Amino acid sequence: MTPEPGEKPRRFSFWMIFGPLLVLISGLLWKRRTRDDPPTLPSQVRQEQTEQSPEPPPPVKRGRVGRWIEDRTGLLGLLDQAKQHRAPAKSRWAYVFGSATLFAFLLLVVTGFGLALVYQPDSTTAFGSLQAIDAHPLWRTLRGLHYFGASLMVVMIGLHMIRVYLFASYKYPREVSWLTGVALLFLTLAMAFTGQVLRWDQNGLWSVVVGAEQAARAPLVGKGLARFLLGGDTVNGGTVSHIFALHTFWFPGLLFALIGLHLFLAFKNGVSEPPVAGKLVNPDTYKAEYETLLRTDGVLFWPTAAWRDVLFSSLLVLLVAGLAYWLGPPAVTVPPDPSIVQADPKPDWYLTWYFTVLALWPYGITNAMLIAAPLMAVVALIAVPFIRNRGERHPARRPWAVGIVLSVVCTIAALTVVGNREPWLPRFEAQSLPESVVATTNGSVRLGAALFHSRSCEACHQISGYGGLRGPDLTAVGSRLSRGELAWRIQNGAPSMPPYAGNLSTDELNHILDFLQSRQKK
Repeated sequence: MTPEPGEKPRRFSFWMIFGPLLVLISGLLWKRRTRDDPPTLPSQVRQEQTEQSPEPPPPVKRGRVGRWIEDRTGLLGLLDQAKQHRAPAKSRWAYVFGSATLFAFLLLVVTGFGLALVYQPDSTTAFGSLQAIDAHPLWRTLRGLHYFGASLMVVMIGLHMIRVYLFASYKYPREVSWLTGVALLFLTLAMAFTGQVLRWDQNGLWSVVVGAEQAARAPLVGKGLARFLLGGDTVNGGTVSHIFALHTFWFPGLLFALIGLHLFLAFKNGVSEPPVAGKLVNPDTYKAEYETLLRTDGVLFWPTAAWRDVLFSSLLVLLVAGLAYWLGPPAVTVPPDPSIVQADPKPDWYLTWYFTVLALWPYGITNAMLIAAPLMAVVALIAVPFIRNRGERHPARRPWAVGIVLSVVCTIAALTVVGNREPWLPRFEAQSLPESVVATTNGSVRLGAALFHSRSCEACHQISGYGGLRGPDLTAVGSRLSRGELAWRIQNGAPSMPPYAGNLSTDELNHILDFLQSRQKK
C-alpha cells in the first residue's frame, strides 16, 4: 500500500517477522530429550548392548489423514526412515555446515519465488523494477534476504568442503559424494554470478560483458560460450531474460537434482565418523566396521544428531534476516548504458579474489591462464578421491592437507583484500602533490610537479604515498634511472603505459624530467 503524502512509510517490525523462528529454536532446545553423552552404564550392560543390535523402533501411530497419505504415496514412511537413520554419536558441531548450505539454498528458493513476482526480466524494465522493489520496505527486506542468503550459501559450502577434505571424508565409500559436492560448488558460483548480473545496473551490464569477453578467449568453444552467456552475439534485449532463465530454472533445477543425489548418498553410505589417528580406511573391511560402529555407538539422526544442524542453521537465518533488515541489499547504481565504456564492474565480495587474479596476471599469459587455471582447479578437485581413497584420515597424520587448506584460504583472503584496493586502476581523483612533497623553490621542478598531476602521471604512479598504485613507485626514481632513461620511458611508454611522444612539448618534457630527477633516495 502506498503511503499518503506526508505520511511516513510503514516499517515492518523485525520481531513481528522473525519472532516465530526464535520460538521454534527455544522449543527445540526445551524439548530435546536425548543428551550428547549417554549415562554411564555398568560394563556388563555395555557389553550386552555391544553384542546386540539395536531394537527396531516402535511402529509410528498415524491419524486417518496420515494413514491415507501413507497408503497412497509412502512418503511418510520414507520420512520416518530418514528420521530413524543412525549416525555416529561423535559427529557433532563440525558436521553442521552441510545442513547449513541446504538451509541457505532453501532460503534462496523461497525468497527467489517472492522476488520473481515483482522483478521484470527485461533489459528495458529490469532496472525500474529493482527501484520499485527497494522503495517498498517488505520487498527490500526480501531482496536483502536473497542477497545475504547467497553469501551464506557460498561461505557454508566452502566450509563444508574444507571440513570434508580435512577429515578425509571423501575416501571410500564416499567418492561420489565428493564429486557431487564439487559440481554443487561450481553451480553455486554460477548462481551467484548470474544473480549479480540480474541487478541490471551499469555494474551488472558490464559484468556480463566482461564475463563474455573472458569466455570468448577459450579455444574452439570460446565464441559459443560467449554467445550462450549473452543470449546472442552482443548484449541485446533478450540478455536479461536469458540470464533470468539460467538463474531461476536451469541452475536451480540442476542444484535440486544434485542435492537429492548428495543426500541419497549420505543416507546410503552414512555420515562419515570423526577421524581417529592411526585408524586407517580399508575398502575391504570399512563397511563392516562402520555398521558395527553404528550398532555400538550410533544415535538416531532425529533428533539426537540433527538438532545441532537445525539450531545452527536457524541462527544463521536469523543473522541473515538481521543483515537484510538493517543493512539492506546492495543499491542499484545507475541505469545500464552500453555506450558508457568508462565503467568499473566489480563482482560481489566472494568472487573478488578471482577478479584480482585476472587483473594481476601478466597480459601475455592472460588468454592461456583463463583456460588453464580453472581447468587445473576442476581437475584437481575431481582427482582428490581417486588419488588416495584409503589410509589415514586424521588431520594430524595428514599435515600436507592442513597446509593446502591454509594456503588456499590465506591466498583467497589476500587476493580479496588486494581486490578491494584495486591497485591496477588509475586514481584519476588523486589530488595534486602537496608542498611538503615537492619541497623545492626551483621553478622548473615545481612546473614538473604540476604537469605530473595534470597529465595524469600521478593517477598511476605514487610519490611519497600520494597517487595511484598501477605503475611503479617513483618516490626515489631519480636514484634509479638516468635522465636519458626517464626520457625514453616517457616518450615510448610501456605495456600498461601510453607513449607521450608528440603529446608533450620539449619544455613540458624537460620540466617533468627535472621533477623526476629531484626525487632522490633519502
